[in-house]
Amino acid sequence: MNKKTVWHKVLDDKTELPEGRVMTVTAGHKGICLTHFEGKYSALDNQCPHQKGPLGEGSIEDGVLRCPWHGWDFHPCTGKAPGFDDGGVPTYQLKEEGSAIYVGLEEEDDHEQTISDLMVETMVNWGVTKVFGMVGHSNLGFADAMRRQEEKGNLNFYGIRHEGAAAFACSAYGKLTGKPAACFTIAGPGATNLYTGLWDAKVDRAPVLALTGQVATQVVGTGNFQEVDLVRAFDTVAEFNQRVQTNSKHAELMGLAVKHAILKRDVSHLTFPDEVQETAAPANAAPSTSEGRMAPQQILPPEESIDAAVALLKKAKRPVIIVGHGARFHMDQVIEFAESCHAPVLTTFKGKGLIGDHHELGCGVLGRSGTPIASWFMNECDALLVLGASFSNHTGITDHKPTIQVDFDALALSKFHKIDVPVWGEISATMKILKKELAGKMNTLDQRAEIAERWKIWKAEKAKRLKEDHGHGLSSVAVFEAMNNLAPKDAVMCVDVGNNAYSFGRYFETEKHDFLMSGYLGSIGFAVPASMGAFAAVGDSRPIVAVAGDGGFCQYLAEITTLVKYNMPVKVIILNNHELGKISKEQRAGEFDVWQTNLSNPNFSEYTKSCGAWSKRVTNKEESESSMTELFQQSGPGLLEIMTDVNLI
Repeated sequence: MNKKTVWHKVLDDKTELPEGRVMTVTAGHKGICLTHFEGKYSALDNQCPHQKGPLGEGSIEDGVLRCPWHGWDFHPCTGKAPGFDDGGVPTYQLKEEGSAIYVGLEEEDDHEQTISDLMVETMVNWGVTKVFGMVGHSNLGFADAMRRQEEKGNLNFYGIRHEGAAAFACSAYGKLTGKPAACFTIAGPGATNLYTGLWDAKVDRAPVLALTGQVATQVVGTGNFQEVDLVRAFDTVAEFNQRVQTNSKHAELMGLAVKHAILKRDVSHLTFPDEVQETAAPANAAPSTSEGRMAPQQILPPEESIDAAVALLKKAKRPVIIVGHGARFHMDQVIEFAESCHAPVLTTFKGKGLIGDHHELGCGVLGRSGTPIASWFMNECDALLVLGASFSNHTGITDHKPTIQVDFDALALSKFHKIDVPVWGEISATMKILKKELAGKMNTLDQRAEIAERWKIWKAEKAKRLKEDHGHGLSSVAVFEAMNNLAPKDAVMCVDVGNNAYSFGRYFETEKHDFLMSGYLGSIGFAVPASMGAFAAVGDSRPIVAVAGDGGFCQYLAEITTLVKYNMPVKVIILNNHELGKISKEQRAGEFDVWQTNLSNPNFSEYTKSCGAWSKRVTNKEESESSMTELFQQSGPGLLEIMTDVNLI
């Protein structure tokens, strides 16, 4: 049966193609080399048969169309190769209507399901519906499959400006939701750019799915352009790490990748050789779903561990609870238990905001980025209940108090020193059991009044620091006091690395905020990419604020354009002191000379305006609150650049 001819308008005004010139146009999905030679317009296939060079980017010289890559020649109207009877490129029907040009092609066949289609649909079925990445020459088949899912409303793709930002965005999404997002790149440098963000996810136990293109299998090992052995390259960072082949069990492979990411709270990586992506899916192949493939994740603690924890807590008069990032999704049960036994609740830096600082039992952050309130209650307690925390040096949880540690990861228990009662179990389940077992059996002091008094002392100290002004910009306490007054009370707060982070942990008072940071990796540049991951998670339902220093912001400066492109209403606050202030401080502490920490910065406010977002620069305390008010009133993305004093942190 002859197929119907479909006419595609490829040029509105034929005068755009002068005599003796060629250009590339698209008819449907077909690339066309449009030529104008000796008064005639012609349509040729755009691919040179040598190496698929784009003929529409070539030129007409001495009466022949010359390929721009290697100089192969063709007649501009017939497509024939001079001197060859059977050489050349196909030509297509062309007609002129008024000033417009149309190319006629046979009606396209219905799309045939590819391996990429099968795997993308499986990915969506397993709940991975947010993708950050960059489309390029070695991932086009997989990208096209994602496009089809996005057109159906099943997936959101965010095109970033640097692949490292994609990995950080996914890491933040995983930390906030406990679910994986995907980062997507080409082979070679695109894939290797993911590495830092993936390590951030790995060490902070955030699920991420990495999807990378790869050069065609037939040229692997030949030193082909952008050839990197990606399975070996990702072996240290990815818990699940496989190359997809034409004869793989494709749906099963994708399902296992997502399952590993979720259950292991880790990185999964799949790489797709070029030829695999567009290969037709096997006959009768169907995408898989997660139904019946994962058991409930409620790990009940052993009875003997509960008995030991109950016995220790029964003796306590001043118990204290310390929560880390691992308790993020269990805080309702934790706070219920804390209220039942009047226990102060401290957080690690990564756990900031898990209990509001205005809660009557909330004591803020413990450790180097923390408050004297938290350290006071740890030192005065007679028992510690540590939930989802890792005992890092930064937090400094004492090993001199009777301690119960609860964690879903058995290897995290007693990792650095002996714990009196290590409890392997899911935190919510453990809290419910402890609350039931200890009901009416504890005789603890109500420490609420003491907590309030300690907050009063700390606020008085902050008020003293607020008065400090050396005339070289705002102090950090002034910036965060303004944020305490003006920032939305339920915002997702994304903070970078450096003095800005230490000051944020110390001075910013949380209410219903969530807080995202690069914890164990401590990677500078995290804040802005993290805000994009937060947007993918919460959309317009909650405000999102990114706090960074000038050093960290410059790492992913171009992602302001991503915020603008997708109208992500992120509010960025930059503390600009023209210095890597934290490093200068460390050099002094180590009795080194301060060296190479000064920075040459652009005007971040003007740069942001040039990207299409609202922005303003603040140079004194008097205008800080009014400018911050303006920032938070913006409906779209905005940036407030605050000139700060590097010595007032």
